[in-house]
Amino acid sequence: MNFNTKVIHGGQHHESATGSVNVPVFLTSTFAQKSPGVHSGYEYSRAANPTRQALEDSLASIENGARGLAFGSGLAAIDCVLKLLNPGDEVVAVDDLYGGTYRMFTRLFEKYQLKFTFVNFDDVSKIADVITDKTKLIWVETPTNPLMKLVDIKAVVEIAKGKDILVAVDNTFATPYLQRPIDLGADIVMHSATKYLGGHSDVIAGALIAKDVELGEKLHFIQFASGGILGPHDSYLVLRGIKTLALRVQRHSENGMAVAKYLESHPAVAQVIYPGLESHPQYELAKAQMKDFGGMVSFTFKSGKKEDAIKFLEKVRVFTLAESLGGVESLANHPALMTHASIPAEKRAELGITDDLVRLSVGIEDAEDLIADLEKAFS
Repeated sequence: MNFNTKVIHGGQHHESATGSVNVPVFLTSTFAQKSPGVHSGYEYSRAANPTRQALEDSLASIENGARGLAFGSGLAAIDCVLKLLNPGDEVVAVDDLYGGTYRMFTRLFEKYQLKFTFVNFDDVSKIADVITDKTKLIWVETPTNPLMKLVDIKAVVEIAKGKDILVAVDNTFATPYLQRPIDLGADIVMHSATKYLGGHSDVIAGALIAKDVELGEKLHFIQFASGGILGPHDSYLVLRGIKTLALRVQRHSENGMAVAKYLESHPAVAQVIYPGLESHPQYELAKAQMKDFGGMVSFTFKSGKKEDAIKFLEKVRVFTLAESLGGVESLANHPALMTHASIPAEKRAELGITDDLVRLSVGIEDAEDLIADLEKAFS
């Protein structure tokens, strides 16, 4: 199947008892058994639930993986990956991480004797410089949040080859419509399914997709043993969202480009960070690695003043000032005060997350209305 067909039909089956086209929401914790240990494939919903299974099969299909797993949040999915590791293991991670990921790495898992090294992946050779015989995981975000840096997934995979190192890619910003890391050699793909996969700002969810069956089984055991599952109703909502993923992300990308070009020409704007602009330092990598460029745009002010960013964000009306991203509605965010506040100020400054940085999640409204809203907010 091609992608637009996969999001609707990939891994999906009509419900066998009634022929229902949509998978029912199986609101049950347990399942009747014919004899002790003899059942129809389901025994307890923490281990497997038919609604969640339908979502997980869809996830595996659209990412071209062997096993999909659905979690109660994106962070629960990341937590599951880190539980593959043992005390003393080392993780090399891209430096421009989502704040919640950075917080989990440094404030939760470091105390369990995991070591995290944060590296600028612009030059992937720097990864090889910090790899040791204890390195067991390379954690990639591409594009990164909020500075829209890209990581060459194929190059990272090449560095890890033959070294017993897993490569995991947070594909939340790109979505499988624009980028499929497993096809590029990654072992694990992670999503905050709250964002583009769900697509309607009405559910909190996470996802993992494993490249091979054995790794998928290891992750499923951790999920089962730790309990961070996604409930059946939320699974239904994400599965419903996936069915329109291709249509939505194409529109997000069209509007993202229109907004980025508008911002690039605005006299109050110092820098626009969007992979689809030729001014982006990794524009050629974006063209090679992604089908299109998505709906996430960041920019800074020529004044460099935090006050100007706050004033702008207080004046938007079609855009909503809120955390999160990837919904049909456009959102605006101040990373330093909102999504990345958990990153120490000195670390934000080192990365380039300045106090005048604004991150936009460009929705699927009419582009003309979005640009008019931005114009009023600048005035």
